[in-house]
Amino acid sequence: MTFFIESVHRLSRLCGVVAAVLLVAAALVVCQLVFVRYVLNESAIWQHEFVTFSLIASTFLGGPYLLLNRGHVNVDLLPMYLGGRARFALALLAAAISLTFCAVLLWSSAIWWHDAWAGNWHAETVWGPALWIPYAALPLGLGLLALQYIADILALLSGRDAPFGLPESDPL
Repeated sequence: MTFFIESVHRLSRLCGVVAAVLLVAAALVVCQLVFVRYVLNESAIWQHEFVTFSLIASTFLGGPYLLLNRGHVNVDLLPMYLGGRARFALALLAAAISLTFCAVLLWSSAIWWHDAWAGNWHAETVWGPALWIPYAALPLGLGLLALQYIADILALLSGRDAPFGLPESDPL
């Protein structure tokens, strides 16, 4: 179990690096777009789509890293006031609901990705990239996010992590 949890944590950290690289690439392409459009007075063919696809991929691929570091928006008022067993039960319930939500979205996005791949969908633009490539970020990111939720549940059940990251002897 420890090997699985550590492997998923490493994978989530790698996803964070990939998401950061995609954000930097999008920023550089925006700078290149501005230069091409306003300095060289040429048209931008691929830049808008690349930036859009990069930002979406960064969002979905960065999700596991965000969950690993508890960087998501979290209302922790109720967990802070709950005792040990209730806090533990709430943490399990929240993770199970979130995992279920990820699984449903994973299934739907995998079907959507497969349709784009099997149908050889292309963007209706001058650049016209194959859409299965940017669409792959959705099932990939959601699958990795589901793995991170499973690792979090296992870490919670094994006592490796505290519920909501809160210490047992919380002053409230």
